[in-house]
Amino acid sequence: MSRRPRLAISLGDPCGIGPELLLTSLPALLARAEATVVGCRAGLDLLEDLPGAPVSWRWIESPAQAPTGFQGQALRLQVSAPAPDDRLLAEVLWLDPTPEITRGQLCLGAGSAASGRATVEAIRVAALMTMAGLADALVTLPMAKSAAHLAGYDIPGHTEYLQHLSDAPMTRMAFVSPRLNVVLHTVHQSLRSVVESLDADAVAETLVFSTDQFIRLTGKKDLRVALCALNPHAGEEGAFGQEERLLEDALAQAEAAFLDFTPGPGRPVTGDPGEDQPKPHSPGQRGLEVLIGSGAGEGRPAPVFFGPLPSDSIFQRASKGEFDLVVALYHDQGLIPVKLLEPTRAVNLTLGLPFIRTSPDHGTAFDKAGKWIAEAENFMEAAALAVRLAGREGLPVLSPRG
Repeated sequence: MSRRPRLAISLGDPCGIGPELLLTSLPALLARAEATVVGCRAGLDLLEDLPGAPVSWRWIESPAQAPTGFQGQALRLQVSAPAPDDRLLAEVLWLDPTPEITRGQLCLGAGSAASGRATVEAIRVAALMTMAGLADALVTLPMAKSAAHLAGYDIPGHTEYLQHLSDAPMTRMAFVSPRLNVVLHTVHQSLRSVVESLDADAVAETLVFSTDQFIRLTGKKDLRVALCALNPHAGEEGAFGQEERLLEDALAQAEAAFLDFTPGPGRPVTGDPGEDQPKPHSPGQRGLEVLIGSGAGEGRPAPVFFGPLPSDSIFQRASKGEFDLVVALYHDQGLIPVKLLEPTRAVNLTLGLPFIRTSPDHGTAFDKAGKWIAEAENFMEAAALAVRLAGREGLPVLSPRG
């Protein structure tokens, strides 16, 4: 990409820590990319006159031009060093899709119907701008799902809403970091429903889709992909449940999806096992090692699948480099280790959208709002990944482990 990447940034809930993270990060962020912020101006107004602000800011009242085809109040925001320095640090275009929501309708540190509507409308407009080619990637600051529900939006979260907006046939929530990459099979649903709806075909679909997406991101075709078990000790050979039999079926389907049945030059396909056939797994082995024959004795790499493996040990093994990607069956199974091992560096990346979307791996932190104590490192990691993805031009942007 010859020009600088363009980011659309949705503010998140204006009553949470999103506005603070944005204000403190803008100077560093704009050194890497151009940006348009989409969100409720009142979120910044709530922070006026509060002590401890590391920056100052002001709205430029001269008319700013909104992107063609998008309605809302267009402003320019200037961020400066605190007085007495008052040195200009950053300036950015700001689009407020809900200018009718004012400071008096919001309460810092508490979600509401007003903050929920401001949040979702900002996500919608920022996503549509990205899909229209006015931005190269979307970075979303945290939303409060309860506030969105109060506003009448029946959406489980960002991932599902963005899939709906874009008509994407399939999406998955992924978390990438230097030590751990995790994809969630299910996201915002009850644990009971996860167990009741567990299906081999669906798990296989997640395994194949996620592996393919990470091959594109890392450039590594022989990814080591591990699947979490559902029950303790991976079911203990059926003593603690039969769901692992279903998961073994899913792994077999995923392995078969990456087999190449095209014969090499002058090498007919036969039913006899040979060097071009997958290596058989030994009794008790978790995961088949699939080697693909292609050409005169040369092998073409393919993913290696492992599992189902006990979730009380799989993430430690992955963090030490044994696996490149872990597929977790439900939200907390994958997110607890991610937030424990990579609390500031894990980035939420939505797989399957027709545009790039990243997000910090934390929530609105209403209890910290207005105190200027929230760390912006995770948001900057999300923005940095969006910049790398937007400018990759077909090159891998992740190491095999993030």
